[in-house]
Amino acid sequence: MKKTLIAAGLVSLMSTTAMAETIGVTMARFDDNFLTVLRNGMIEYADGLEGVDLQVEDAQDDVGRQLDQINNFIASGVDAIVVNPVDTSATEAMTAAAEAAGVPLVYVNRQPINLDTLPDNQAFVASNEVDSGTLETLEVCRLFGEQGTDPARIYVMMGQLSNQAAVQRTADIHDVMASGDCDVTLEIIDEQTANWSRDEAQDLMTNWLSTGEPFDGVIANNDEMAIGAIQAMLAAGISMDDVVVAGIDATQDALAAMGAGQLDVTVFQDAAGQGSGSINAALGLARGEDVDQTVWIPFQLVVPSNMSEYTSRN
Repeated sequence: MKKTLIAAGLVSLMSTTAMAETIGVTMARFDDNFLTVLRNGMIEYADGLEGVDLQVEDAQDDVGRQLDQINNFIASGVDAIVVNPVDTSATEAMTAAAEAAGVPLVYVNRQPINLDTLPDNQAFVASNEVDSGTLETLEVCRLFGEQGTDPARIYVMMGQLSNQAAVQRTADIHDVMASGDCDVTLEIIDEQTANWSRDEAQDLMTNWLSTGEPFDGVIANNDEMAIGAIQAMLAAGISMDDVVVAGIDATQDALAAMGAGQLDVTVFQDAAGQGSGSINAALGLARGEDVDQTVWIPFQLVVPSNMSEYTSRN
């Protein structure tokens, strides 16, 4: 199997079949804006394919429930399985279950811990998280440099710590700080998890504000947390002109916040492209076709000057 970089628009299904094919899909959670777009992208894409049926389950952020769903898919005789993992450190058991049953499996969006040792009939479709936090942080650096804010004191909001994307996006911030590529000196006041959640991020930002610590910006691992931070700052009477706020995903809510002058930076992650790519990979593996084992859907920086290009994409 090969590892490759491809654009979402180039992902296409090269063959059709008259035989009905069933793909079991288990999502980490339904109650998440980005993952909803990802799930809908799979469903809409599969609806356009003849003879392809999706069975989509909500793992409700429960690793045990997700493994049970995978085992149930295997027992029901699905042709392939797509997994958006609850906990990326728990994927070895999922890989082993599918491999033992000879059922192709595709991880989507969240990188499995065992990526380098996946069996030949398993694959991973996502965007390279090294790019996400790097693009985000470099733009934050540029904005602070443009404003003459040096050093810049920031808070960092992390996603679920059991999730590879959260770990990598946070590492990206530190890597940019250490690289010498930042136009200013970033000083992290505090970094804590808000578990990808808008509500938790609002509470966390409220707690930070209660300390009275002066700060210049917030870098969040995703847009939902960035929006939660914005809501807390607005409630506290802080002018968004005085801070820099960054997120990742370029969700429609985030773009609305950017249009309102509240969010300065986000990074487009093509949820629909990942969804269709994962279905293509699952079908290809089920049919015994040559499938790239790692498929990267590129991240793209989104700022106020180009946000109009993304308002209908996620």
